[in-house]
Amino acid sequence: MTELIFALIVIAGLMALAMHRSQLLTWALFVGAVTFVWQSGLLWGQFHFPLHGFFSFLLWLPTIILGLLSAPRIRRNFLIKPAYELVRKILPKVSETEQQALDAGTIGFDAQLFAGSPDWDKLRAIPKVELTPEEQVFLDGPTEQLCAMIDDWQVRFQEKEIPADIWKFVCDHGFLGMLISKEHGGLGFSAQAQSLILVKVASRSADVATIVMVPNSLGPGELIEKYGTPEQKEYYLPRLAQGKEIPCFSLTGPTSGSDAATMRDVGYVTRGQFEGEEVLGIRLTWDKRYITLGPTASLVGLAFYLFDPDSLLNGGKGEDVGITVALIPADHEGVNIGRRHLPSGSGFPNGPNWGTDVFIPMSWIIGGEERVGQGWRMLMECLSAGRAISLPSSATAGTKAMLRVTTAYARIRKQFGLPVGKMEGVEEPLVRIAEAAYVNEAARGVTAALVTRGEKPAVISALMKYQTTERLRQAVNDAMDIHGGRGICDGPSNYLQSAYQMVPVGITVEGANILTRTLITFAQGALRSHPYLYSEVQAAQDPDPETGLYAFEDAFLSHLSFSLSNVAGALFHNVTMGQFANAPERAGTRTHYFRQISRQAKNFALVSDLTIATLGAGLKTKQRITGRLADALSELYLACCVLKRFEDDGAPPADLPIIELALRNCLYKSQNALDGTIENFPSMPARILLRWLVFPFGRPYRPASDAVGHQVAKLVLEPGEVRDRLTNHIFISTDPDDATGLLEHTLTKVIASQEAEKKLDKAVRAGKIRRYHGIDWFAKAAEKGILTESEAQLLAETERLVARVIAVDHFDPAEVKPNYMLPGHNVKTAMTPQDE
Repeated sequence: MTELIFALIVIAGLMALAMHRSQLLTWALFVGAVTFVWQSGLLWGQFHFPLHGFFSFLLWLPTIILGLLSAPRIRRNFLIKPAYELVRKILPKVSETEQQALDAGTIGFDAQLFAGSPDWDKLRAIPKVELTPEEQVFLDGPTEQLCAMIDDWQVRFQEKEIPADIWKFVCDHGFLGMLISKEHGGLGFSAQAQSLILVKVASRSADVATIVMVPNSLGPGELIEKYGTPEQKEYYLPRLAQGKEIPCFSLTGPTSGSDAATMRDVGYVTRGQFEGEEVLGIRLTWDKRYITLGPTASLVGLAFYLFDPDSLLNGGKGEDVGITVALIPADHEGVNIGRRHLPSGSGFPNGPNWGTDVFIPMSWIIGGEERVGQGWRMLMECLSAGRAISLPSSATAGTKAMLRVTTAYARIRKQFGLPVGKMEGVEEPLVRIAEAAYVNEAARGVTAALVTRGEKPAVISALMKYQTTERLRQAVNDAMDIHGGRGICDGPSNYLQSAYQMVPVGITVEGANILTRTLITFAQGALRSHPYLYSEVQAAQDPDPETGLYAFEDAFLSHLSFSLSNVAGALFHNVTMGQFANAPERAGTRTHYFRQISRQAKNFALVSDLTIATLGAGLKTKQRITGRLADALSELYLACCVLKRFEDDGAPPADLPIIELALRNCLYKSQNALDGTIENFPSMPARILLRWLVFPFGRPYRPASDAVGHQVAKLVLEPGEVRDRLTNHIFISTDPDDATGLLEHTLTKVIASQEAEKKLDKAVRAGKIRRYHGIDWFAKAAEKGILTESEAQLLAETERLVARVIAVDHFDPAEVKPNYMLPGHNVKTAMTPQDE
């Protein structure tokens, strides 16, 4: 028993040293004390001098080694320097574009998750979703008016174009200048306001949201505001803010999609004629495609690779100058623009542009000559913030719109004598939509608040982009399944098809989800957000080996203690089921979830750290592993946002089932992602160690139960505060002549008439009333005293409304002939045999 107690004390002491990241000298003293007590015989009540024999020397060897390594000079010569030289040899050099991408964004809460120690006070300190009075007035006024103007069928089918009155309204009210400061004629809104405006517009029309989104995301306006010359700011920003210039930004080309840095678009510094004078400029050749707003743009932002073979630039930048960004008027000689792509059959303008040997003056470079070669850094800095707002906002709008219309339809539509939403088979996808709507909005609000206070969260923006759009994809598919034939038959009354068409666009743009998940979120994110890895890389690549060695020593020793802390912390919290993990004060019933997220964050830190150490330079090639780790990180971040939103909403008790649903599923998915990583880890010893540390008693988390899902389904099927809170900030029509307004209007009638309907149904089952076409069963029921006159009238009105809700559109064949196949239209590729 004495030996067992002693062993437990030793294990506890070692874990405490590791978890508290103790100094090497402290380790040496502790190990020495343990060795002394063991060898001296004090455990058995007798004492003798401990050091004798070779075996005793071996027992003291760890103490000796730790003691020697405590001496800085010895440690540096025998541990740090060999490690430093090894890392310098095996570490691939970070390319210039990679370095610029890493330097572009900021780190914040993501770094705490990588460190395995989320700071709950800092999470709570992130501002709530709040707008200034001016922003709120704009959201409730012009934004609401814009939504009411939109006819989605007109946009995406009849015209395949944004109507002129919509364009005029957007330009006149400053929608294109939300990012531009008031000083330069813009609205100067916060990121939170931009996000909520996009949410409302996107909930009405993804096409119209796109023309608002793009100028306020990665585009000329933001680039000029941040990097432009005073002359460029003075001339262009007011014109962009007022819609006098329609901008597009040309980055993607046929050979440079996700790998945009490999673009072949090229410019050479030369002298040429411009407005009758010989000036220093650039001769450009480019070929771009997928450029949103391109066909209607008056101002083209263009990214290209610049060379200076004759050394004409000031400052000696060399021949290979680098990626540069220019502003080119769309009507400039040699610019070919105006043709259109048809992205998923949508109506927003998108198309290619190209040019050959087009001369532009140096003054058209954004920022002028001093900004040549800085284009990639400029783009990455803007993208780090923009990607956190645009697509997450539109995806959030989509999930909430799917929830709003699908809950109404599922409550209105009956089969087998009951609303389809109350059937268990339909409950399952309905609950998934509700979860997606809550989680997306929670994460959108937190992330927009981060950007509003000046952060550029590169890692968070990447995970937000792919997670919110993937949740939208699932929500749209679930909504289509629940609507059945009502969803697949297109027409003016179909409110699902627009989202269904646009989902692949959101999945693809601003970094395709496959790339974003497997290469950006974790593979690049680890280098940026890991507490010590980036410092080690920078030290290893320092051109001065001596300076690099000292910097490497600090980072390397901190990394070692961090790794030991992860091992001990993960084992401790997993053995104790997270009961001692960190949780904030005043968490109430949510304390359990705060602790489980802290526990899972420690597991993530352990697995990701060992993955980095094991794979090293091969990390980017193991994309299934990095993709799973991106999923694990994402689910932790989303879970944190769910807790934050619940508290910001005032912790409404009615939302507790939704919170439980979301948090249990986030923890379950994060656990499964780590489990998949461990199961496929390339090193068997590491695989065994990780499974023992992370899952000592098996996988602890299970998905939310059917009972919880049933509670959520009941909540969202009834009009009220919960349904309204889950679909807040979107455009909601109550106009019976509008497709979605008809749903809302009919739902209120269905709820109001449900008691009368029960009477009628009972009479039908008893054979007292026959319910077939050609019979006025409401009048018959009133005649027989089954219903009152007012009840019969209400049911008749409700019946007419329900018939309109479930009806589908049909057309004369001539009406649906595609307008791009009409005579006179030139389709450049994919011609039919008859055309040939």
